[in-house]
Amino acid sequence: MTTIDPASITPALLQQYLQHAVVPRPICLASTIDKQGNVNLSPFSFFNMFSTNPPVCIFSPARRVRDNTIKHTLENLYEVPECVINIVNYNMVQQTSLSSVEYAKGVNEFSKAGFTPLPSELVQPPRVKESPVQLECTITKIIELAQTPGAGNLVLAEVKLIHIQPEVLNENGQIDQQKLDAVARMGGDWYCRASGDNLFKVAKPNTHIGIGIDALPDIVKHSQWLTGNHLGQLGNVTNLPDETAINEYRQHNSQISLLPLQEKHVLAATLLNEGDVVTALLILLS
Repeated sequence: MTTIDPASITPALLQQYLQHAVVPRPICLASTIDKQGNVNLSPFSFFNMFSTNPPVCIFSPARRVRDNTIKHTLENLYEVPECVINIVNYNMVQQTSLSSVEYAKGVNEFSKAGFTPLPSELVQPPRVKESPVQLECTITKIIELAQTPGAGNLVLAEVKLIHIQPEVLNENGQIDQQKLDAVARMGGDWYCRASGDNLFKVAKPNTHIGIGIDALPDIVKHSQWLTGNHLGQLGNVTNLPDETAINEYRQHNSQISLLPLQEKHVLAATLLNEGDVVTALLILLS
């Protein structure tokens, strides 16, 4: 294993390692305004939500690694502590990338990137019409981590109003993850798209107490054909099938019960990939 001491490499190289490893990162397309009324629009992938009550998102306009200067977004937030966090989806990702160009102070990235400004209701910066979800925010605090190249500035943005495009909602009025078609930053020029087969579900273990991988029989937890993900699925059940259930399965599926060990485990792995945990367990224990 390669081990790296952050203090032993340059900030540029450290940034490369971290941005390639801490992925995927959601994108905050932040619109801000200065005290003269000049609008700025810039994307940040050092971004996430950190509280529901109060609703707070944090993004970080880091100091530039090459010359240690700060970004117009941060300058604006010190002057007018308000912003709109515009969520980025696939339909707008190329325009979002274009808005990251370091135009001169006062240049309107809405025009450069071809985005449509919408007046906000509670804050001064405009929203991005093309964004599927727009969060009007007030800035409660800016935490400067350091004044060195690459140092972050944590912007604590309290969400005051949420705007959602109707086309990304399901029949219950909730955001449909497939319809949202969100994108996220990887390292370098790489992005990823959260839609289609890239989306999958994992049952939440906090709705019940799973038995844990340690409670699985040795023949299962030491299987050569089951992955850690498969074992995690099996360990998330609340209890193992009892002897009655296992015997009934054997009686109705005698051909499967008589399969060699490897074939059983491979079949169980296929079922686990499809989300059929109960049948996979019965096969493994039969």
